[in-house]
Amino acid sequence: MRLVFLGPPGAGKGTQAERLCRDMNWAHVSTGDLLREAVAEASELGLKAVEFMKSGRLVPDDLVVSLVAERLKRDDCTEGFVLDGFPRTVVQAEMLEETLDTLDIRLDRVLYFATDREVIITRLSGRRICRDCGANYHVTNIPPKVEGVCDRCGGELYQRDDDRPETVQKRLVVYEEQTAPLIRFYEERGLLKELSGNLEVEEGQAAIRTALGVPAEREP
Repeated sequence: MRLVFLGPPGAGKGTQAERLCRDMNWAHVSTGDLLREAVAEASELGLKAVEFMKSGRLVPDDLVVSLVAERLKRDDCTEGFVLDGFPRTVVQAEMLEETLDTLDIRLDRVLYFATDREVIITRLSGRRICRDCGANYHVTNIPPKVEGVCDRCGGELYQRDDDRPETVQKRLVVYEEQTAPLIRFYEERGLLKELSGNLEVEEGQAAIRTALGVPAEREP
């Protein structure tokens, strides 16, 4: 299946996408991961992106879409993929639509995770990120085996400035202005399915699989 996960910051999109893709052998496509990878590899697109990132500017839409397009050409996307948190704006969605047409790819479904503001603030303020590999944790919901240390690579876990309670409100305002209009965009295309982003990880994963009509999660 070819999917987009849409919703506010703190809706749990990344956690659910990673879990679903690992179990179903689909590709988990995150633009944050793509940018870090492109910069680390010093690819042509990565070198262009780093110029913007170093100066604190947003990476242009056409560059981000180009990174996504290159990622979707890889063999591991053949069986399916989840675009995690992308597109973020209607303009990006339109550009993505054109790109997918060029690649002869059709989206199967867009899952929108409707999430209460209080839940978002609680989740984001407890989130911790690995400095080295970008893995996500939460101090109560998804704690690491050793406090402050990434289970995956042993890197240091930290709290992003964007996840501090005083900045979360600002992020939500930006989301409402820029990303929320995507709900109508995908509704008009008959692709949108709304789910609750308030659910805990296990319940949320079950709801996703029911909505998509895929098997229950296999035992690890």
